[in-house]
Amino acid sequence: MSLQSEILGLALAYATLGALLLIAVTRGNLPWRAKAGAIVATSALYVVVFFRLQGLLGWSAYEALPPRFELLWARVVESDIVDNEAGAIYLWVETLDDSNRPSLVPRAYVLPYSAELAKKVKVAKNELMLGHHIEAKPKDFGSGGGQNNPGGAPARTGGGIGGDPSGGFLDTTFLGGGAPSINFAPLPPPILPPKDEP
Repeated sequence: MSLQSEILGLALAYATLGALLLIAVTRGNLPWRAKAGAIVATSALYVVVFFRLQGLLGWSAYEALPPRFELLWARVVESDIVDNEAGAIYLWVETLDDSNRPSLVPRAYVLPYSAELAKKVKVAKNELMLGHHIEAKPKDFGSGGGQNNPGGAPARTGGGIGGDPSGGFLDTTFLGGGAPSINFAPLPPPILPPKDEP
C-alpha cells in the first residue's frame, strides 16, 4: 500500500465515523442550529484530517520546505518511463535559526523529480559523505535568499511539492507542480552569544 492510499483509507474511516455521528445527531431531539453546527463541524474536521495525515511521523511530508535548513541526507529516485514512475527527491533536513543553529527536530520532505535539482542534491550528498555540513535555501521562494520570480512578480513563500502552498490545501499547482530550485552551500559555524566582560 502506498502512502496516499493509507491517507485515503484513514480519512475515509474518519468520514464514516463522522457520518455515523451525524446520523445520531440528526435523529436526536436537539435544536436545528445545534444539528447544523454539528454537521458543519464534523464535515470540516474530516477534511482537515485528510490533509493533516501526511504529517505523520516517519513519512516524508508533501509540504513547503523551511526557508533555510541543514541537509542531513538525501535520496534521489530517478524517473522510470517503463514503470510509469515520475521519480522523487527525498530530503531529510533540520530547520536553521538566524544563528545557524539547527532545530534538533529532523523532518523528511519529498519533492517531485527534476534533473536540475537531482544534480544539485547529488553534489550536496557527496559533500555530506566527506563530512561537510550543508546549508540549503529554496531559491525563488519567499525568504529563501533567491530572487524574484520571472516577470517581476514577488517571491512566493514555501517550496513544497509544487513550491507554493499559498493557494490553500486544494491548490492543484501546489499538489502537482514542479520541484523548487534549491541553493546548497557550506554551513557557516553557529553564531555564539557575546561573552560577558570580566
